[in-house]
Formats: sequence, structure tokens, C-alpha cells
Amino acid sequence: MGDWIETFVPLTPIRDPVPADIEPLATIWYDGWRDAHEAILPDALKRDRTRESFLRRVAAAMPDIRVAGPPGNPVGFVMLKGDELYQLYVAGRARGTGVARDLIADAERVLAARGVELAWLHCAIGNDRAGRFYEKSGWRRAGVVTSGLQTGEGIVSIEVWRFEKRVR
Repeated sequence: MGDWIETFVPLTPIRDPVPADIEPLATIWYDGWRDAHEAILPDALKRDRTRESFLRRVAAAMPDIRVAGPPGNPVGFVMLKGDELYQLYVAGRARGTGVARDLIADAERVLAARGVELAWLHCAIGNDRAGRFYEKSGWRRAGVVTSGLQTGEGIVSIEVWRFEKRVR
């Protein structure tokens, strides 16, 4: 009997972003960020994280983004930064459909192709839904670290969960 190799085939095609994705991605990020973080993060971050700030951040990060959904109407995205899975957001209408699973699998594949062995991400303490998703996806909660987040008022330090996963 031959060797059996499991190959993950995403149900949702994952692609590079196009300019028509910028505004809808900023909306997905803004809505998702508020939903997941509004009750658990400092006021300075809430004041700084406006829809316009997410629009600027998406536009600046286009080379580091992978998108689920048709051009101009995405349903989710993942953003990478070095060996970090930096952001992962799915539109409310697409939650529970497998889009997040497909995005994280694609991110892991891209990170591995870049030569990353140990990928990591930060998750706000209290964002239990995301924490459970990362653990279900094979990421290990490695501990609590302090993250310095840039705002218009300066650096805001918060404690976050650090998750890690070997991707190669």
C-alpha cells in the first residue's frame, strides 16, 4: 500500500488583493476589530482605531495581504508581517463558513514558503473566540507578553496571548 498524504484544499479561493478590495477590507477590519476588542482594550486604542485608520493601514499593507472572496467584495483577509500572522479578520456574514480556516491555512503555507519555521501571532487577552479558533487550528498558546501598539497619542502597551505554530 502506498503512502497516503493529506493535502488541504481550501473551499474558499484565497488570492492576492486588488485595489477594489481596499475599502471593503478596511470595513471588515474595522467592524471585526470593534466587535472583538471594544470591550477589552484601552480607550486610547479605541479612539485611534477609526475606519479611516484601517483604510490607511490596508492600503499600506497590500503586498502582505491575502484575501478570500471575489475582487471588490471580499469576505475576509489575513495580513502577514515577517514571521508573524499579524491580522486575520472575516466579515460577520462569512463567519462559520470555513473562510477563517482557509485563510489561516493559506497564511501558514505562505509563511512556510518564505522559510519561516516557527510562526507566531498575538491575540488580545479576552478575545476568547479568536483564542479558541487558533487553538483549534493547531496553534499553541505560548504565554502572555506585552505588546506596544502605536497610536496617535503614542505607544499603548497591553498584555496579549502569544500563540505559536511550527509551519515547516
